[in-house]
Amino acid sequence: MIPSANQPFRFSRPALALILASSLLAAILAVTTVRNLNREQRLLETFFLQEGLTLIRSFEAGARTSMRHHMAGANPLKTLVEETAKEESVAYIRILHENGVPVAESGDLPETMSAEDVQRILSAEEPVTRLIGIEEKSIFEVARIFEPLPPLLPRRGRMQKYMQKWHEEQKKRGPQLIVVGLGTSEFEVARQEDRVRTFFMGAVLFLLGSAGLYFLFLYQSIRVGKSTLANMQLYTENVIESIPAGLLTLNGQGEIVSSNRRAEMLLSRTLQEMKGQNLEELFSPLPSGLLEEQKLLLEKNVLCHDSNGGNIPVELSTSPLLDHDGQHNGLVIIIRDMREIKKIEQQLELSRRLASLGKMAAGVAHEIRNPLGTLRGFAQYFGNEAGEGTDGKKYAELMISEVDRLNQTISSLLQFARAREPQRVQVYVSELFEKLESLVAVDIVAEHIFYHQKCDPALSLFADPDLLLQVLLNLVKNSISVTDAGGEVRLSAQQFGDGVQIEVTDTGHGMTEEELERLFDPFFSTRKDGTGLGLAVSHQIVEQHHGRIEVKSTLGLGTTMKVILPGEAL
Repeated sequence: MIPSANQPFRFSRPALALILASSLLAAILAVTTVRNLNREQRLLETFFLQEGLTLIRSFEAGARTSMRHHMAGANPLKTLVEETAKEESVAYIRILHENGVPVAESGDLPETMSAEDVQRILSAEEPVTRLIGIEEKSIFEVARIFEPLPPLLPRRGRMQKYMQKWHEEQKKRGPQLIVVGLGTSEFEVARQEDRVRTFFMGAVLFLLGSAGLYFLFLYQSIRVGKSTLANMQLYTENVIESIPAGLLTLNGQGEIVSSNRRAEMLLSRTLQEMKGQNLEELFSPLPSGLLEEQKLLLEKNVLCHDSNGGNIPVELSTSPLLDHDGQHNGLVIIIRDMREIKKIEQQLELSRRLASLGKMAAGVAHEIRNPLGTLRGFAQYFGNEAGEGTDGKKYAELMISEVDRLNQTISSLLQFARAREPQRVQVYVSELFEKLESLVAVDIVAEHIFYHQKCDPALSLFADPDLLLQVLLNLVKNSISVTDAGGEVRLSAQQFGDGVQIEVTDTGHGMTEEELERLFDPFFSTRKDGTGLGLAVSHQIVEQHHGRIEVKSTLGLGTTMKVILPGEAL
């Protein structure tokens, strides 16, 4: 399955840290902004309260110092209120009786206070403040009891009497309150500037956070892309390494840039060794125009030269390597090892030839056997007519023996042509070895051969015992016939996967490459007295049992023949 390019989005630790840091910074900025606004409000109230109280105290002190003018018949309190209200920071000043009747007032006055508000201010222990709006202006108002009376000093005289009289008149009038309105325009301007700066800082933080998140998602996308690319690369490498054929890739200059392990095994070279070599050093004959652009070549049989000097038959398949724009970027070469395929082809060809020869042999044998019987009868007749010791008797016996030998060959030919279907039963290999040893005992003694056999008594398989015994008899007799006196012939059997492997080894003459290629051909024999049908029949019987025969021979050292059969009936 090809890995999907849509990889799940997962936050990495740096991404989570960035998000948490941005969230924490935003929370801190929000809390700080709110606290600053509250702090500004408190500072505003505290500042204007202190300013208002200072102004009231100053006003009271001014009222005391103006007492002489009042005694002279003038009213300085009204003049003081009007002059003080002219200050830019003072919006208005109002002095009221306890019944709410103004004593003196000046400035941009608000609505008259109600009696309830006046009593609330007079009864308060602390100054009363409020923030009001007059004609789109913000006014901070401070109100408290007005105390303009100076203290009575223990003095005598006219002035003292007048002061006492004035105190009494003021007490008769009742308590008074003073209300001072202070403009907050400058403070509001400063607050507005703070709000603008706060908004600007928030906007900067938002942009920084947005940029951070953008780069975060960009980083995550790059990370996912790298992960997808790594998965695709790993997937491609696994596919390339798992194919049973060799693979080479060439760049636009015809240089080898990559290979899989199968190609390195076939060529007996590593990728680093192949990078500096030409294709002519690896294959011959190299197809013409192999490196041409858009060249497509299929099923071209060439020889592959390994580092040991050997030649391996291979089949090359090439196709152009294109980039994402469809431009020619190199060449892909698939190398298929043809050795096993050639072996299979040889076996198929051998089976085909054997089948054809079998059909022909059946017809020839039938036509020859009947005349041979007649010839043998006449030979016996003339032999009986001739006297003992005469040439007629000797020639008649020689004719009979030759007819019998020819009849035996025809019988083998018929057996090869009309092979019977195996009757499979469970066969213990050790029992077959015992029968075989008794059948070849005379030949072993006559040829002075050392014969050894080894087998596990419990080893068994499903096969036709008579046909399998015939195969082993042919193989052992061939080994005895090619082994000189004093040589050895070994017969052994062992478990081979689910089946059984029977091995016949001799120390005989060995065979050449040409003899190995024709070993199972009918009528091919290296023995002067051989018919050339024994191994052909043996090969046929083994194929009927769905097995195979493997041969390994070294000239002058000997031959090993392995019969590999499945363990159960098919």
